[in-house]
Amino acid sequence: MDSINNAIPTPPSWFSHNIGVTVLSLAILWFAFRVIYNLAFSPLSSIPGPWYAAISNFWITTHVLRLQQCKTVQRLFEDYGPVVRIAPNKVVFRDITTMRSVYLVHKFDKSTFYKSLLTNDNDHAMTTLDHAQYAVRRKGYAPHYIPANLALFQPEARDFTLELVHGLEQMPSKQPLDCLTLFRHFMVDVIVSSSYGYRLGALSKWIVGAEDPLSTAIGDFPKRGTLRSACPTWAWNFICRIPNNRWRQMCDSDKIMAEFVSARVYETRAQISSGKIGESEKAPMLHRLLDYKYTSNEAMPDQDIISEAMGHMIAGTDTMSISLSYFLWELSRRTDVMRKLQAELDQAIPDSHAIPDISVLQRLPYLNAFVKEGLRLYGAAPSALERVVPPSTSKNGATNEAFDLMGYALPPGTIVSTQGWSMHRDASIFPSPETFLPDRWLETSGNSEQLAQMAQYLIPFGMGSRACGGQNLAQMMLRITIAALARNFDIIAPPETNERSMEIKDSFVIFPVSMECRLAFQPRKQ
Repeated sequence: MDSINNAIPTPPSWFSHNIGVTVLSLAILWFAFRVIYNLAFSPLSSIPGPWYAAISNFWITTHVLRLQQCKTVQRLFEDYGPVVRIAPNKVVFRDITTMRSVYLVHKFDKSTFYKSLLTNDNDHAMTTLDHAQYAVRRKGYAPHYIPANLALFQPEARDFTLELVHGLEQMPSKQPLDCLTLFRHFMVDVIVSSSYGYRLGALSKWIVGAEDPLSTAIGDFPKRGTLRSACPTWAWNFICRIPNNRWRQMCDSDKIMAEFVSARVYETRAQISSGKIGESEKAPMLHRLLDYKYTSNEAMPDQDIISEAMGHMIAGTDTMSISLSYFLWELSRRTDVMRKLQAELDQAIPDSHAIPDISVLQRLPYLNAFVKEGLRLYGAAPSALERVVPPSTSKNGATNEAFDLMGYALPPGTIVSTQGWSMHRDASIFPSPETFLPDRWLETSGNSEQLAQMAQYLIPFGMGSRACGGQNLAQMMLRITIAALARNFDIIAPPETNERSMEIKDSFVIFPVSMECRLAFQPRKQ
């Protein structure tokens, strides 16, 4: 055997060296080819944008990881105009006509980015890319969110809101509280109650100084999604093994929520089977999902029910806690706005601890203007809503292989998007776009056309059939909560809560750079 091995010639060292040089040279040539193609020959090469963005996804990914994609895209619009190329295959736009075309008329499918928001490693409506499949899922929960059905859950919403008011009254009036955590616990109770008919008591835990694991997991999930979307699978698996309890808790946020929802699904099914729960006009969303069938012979599987319920719980809780915190922060630094809002509420709500029907609150001009302006600047999900140009698009009966986006022909597979952040900051529609001005939404003589135009640009919940399914619940809870808190408290920001601490970062949803919003609630003299 040794003689045979000795007979096999050993390649000279120069041979191995040459192979390495060849492989490296081919890699460099391939990279150079891709650079030249993306810059000069790609169908997207004529679209404005920084040259380094056209080369690879690396540049925009760095801004995603730095939690500043929204602001980066906004600066690109300011530098290059309403159409910008931000990656080799990604184009963003800021144009109302194109927005309608992509999201309303053609209803393009979503990009794979949304897969980073999977719950329980499974699809729900938000992560279902295909529009037709999404429509099937949506039918299961859509009836829950119509205003007439939500009105049935107003007693619970008022109960939780009054519990919030009473809890704040028990606190020292000058003690700053982290509103992100406070409102997350509050909204967990609201969402769990309307979704499962179950009283969790997250807010009562917060009042006595305890943390609710479900609320914490919901707060962790968006950060988990951002990391997961930016990391390959092997890197994500490595990250989740970092030996730090708080880090592991964030990585396990999906699992913690899945265990809670699974328990509600199996418990509710058992109660229905035993006859403890019958048909009722007031049915929580989970009951609808358990009864829903994709087809006449195909019931919605438990895995899909669990994922769907988790998606709604996350979307409804974290987004509301963020927006409410920013809304109240604006009240704390704009006493003129707070006094004007309180004057309207004092007249509409003589009893400070009585919350009127939502139909009454919806008729209050300044409250509604305040909410609209808050959603314009602090809608919790103002990020790019990515869609994919399909293999062919039909226009006026003719089939075209490219999609015409403001004069640019986009080939199939191109990822296109707009973002609420930029639509809401278009200075031609919203003068002084960075200033919080509720009065811009008040009706005056001759401004009806301007109000209608602003309403078209206001997309805090997305647009079209894939807009946020729970937006009616969000609108109801914003008005109820703001009315109750502004009616009963003066909102005061301590020195540590300022423009620097509240600087917005984004990971699909926004949040303060300090990761908290500390405010004090001083009871008003009635």
